[in-house]
Amino acid sequence: MARVVKVFRTLRNHWKKSTFAVCVLSYGGHWLYGKHCDNVLRREACIEARAFGHQLIGPQEHLKKAIVILNPAACNRKANSLFEKNAAPILHLAGVEVKIVKTDYEGQAKKLMELMDQTDMLIIAGGDGTLQEVITGLLRRVDEETFSKIPIGFIPLGSSNSLSQSLHLVSDNKVQHITSATLSILKGETVPLDVLQIKSEKEQPVFALFGLRWGAFRDVTASISKYWYLGPLKTRAAHWFSSLKQWPQSHQASLSYLAPVPRPPDLPTEIPPRPNLLYRIYRRLKNYWNPPIEEPQKEPEPERWESKDISTLELTVSTHNKNPVKRVSTDIIVALHGNVCIINSIEFLLIGVVYCLQREDDSMVITLDSDSLTEGAGFYGIDNEEYEAMSVEVRLLPRKLRFFCSAERREQLAQAQ
Repeated sequence: MARVVKVFRTLRNHWKKSTFAVCVLSYGGHWLYGKHCDNVLRREACIEARAFGHQLIGPQEHLKKAIVILNPAACNRKANSLFEKNAAPILHLAGVEVKIVKTDYEGQAKKLMELMDQTDMLIIAGGDGTLQEVITGLLRRVDEETFSKIPIGFIPLGSSNSLSQSLHLVSDNKVQHITSATLSILKGETVPLDVLQIKSEKEQPVFALFGLRWGAFRDVTASISKYWYLGPLKTRAAHWFSSLKQWPQSHQASLSYLAPVPRPPDLPTEIPPRPNLLYRIYRRLKNYWNPPIEEPQKEPEPERWESKDISTLELTVSTHNKNPVKRVSTDIIVALHGNVCIINSIEFLLIGVVYCLQREDDSMVITLDSDSLTEGAGFYGIDNEEYEAMSVEVRLLPRKLRFFCSAERREQLAQAQ
């Protein structure tokens, strides 16, 4: 008992050192517990992946080949370590023949896609910037009709992973997020996504999965990181300083758009079996004796463009890829949204949230005229990447690409309808 009293007396007499030691031990214990939980998640994911590797394949089948486009600079240069610890073991245990291609500089992924060979699946390991570069390089190919049919997997390793919320279960744990995304690639369930083709007169087209933004809120979003030292107040501070520079921050533009057209039907993912020999002979004889009557080709109707001059705080042209399950199941025809936001200065300064009176223009093609863009018109935000504002044509490519998705996330999105 005397020894216990002596220990408590020592702790009381050296309370500063005792407090510091308790803080260090608490932090260390929490850190070790987090590492243990991460290792448990990795072990469970590897056990599940090993079941795919134990599956038998036929003598005529070959191992699945996957090309991984990895951006080591993503997530403050932690992407390579995150991939090697959390994603690579799962792919190897599943028996996938993996070829990893690392990018060295910004824009290299576009050039690498021009040299890519045929593969069973394409995996993008990075953030929004890497994803957009790969999609743009893939769809710029001459034979993009063939390569666009390759299913694409997305492993979220960047600081910003917008597409991951549409494809995978949302989790605050980075390890769980990466492992679940990798396992969804092995399970093979896919969902079609729309693509926006944004083309200017000077440069090659850029392709986006979410949309194009132009206006005050896009400019503020790009400047939030400069006020990192303000912590949780950095977002409101960015809106405050932006409003002090100029108010009202109106943007004038001239829009031209086409009327909506029905979406094309989904193509079957599986090739139908070949008919038997007798049926094929009967079909050929029938076509020989009674050839089908060719219908005269209809002359294409002239495009009916509608023009409109707008003055707005923010202009957004977006797809429905944030909830692709809802769009597919309800067969929505709406392709693009032009959001004209009306907001007063108090809401912009204090809240920093857009209150929109939304007007939807259901169109497949939208043109932003350069005659209405004055010098220094700012920048576009295309999938969180910055591009100089100029005259562009935005065209919707419905169901252009197929991405691997989680079955659990698909059910969540279906229930959210």
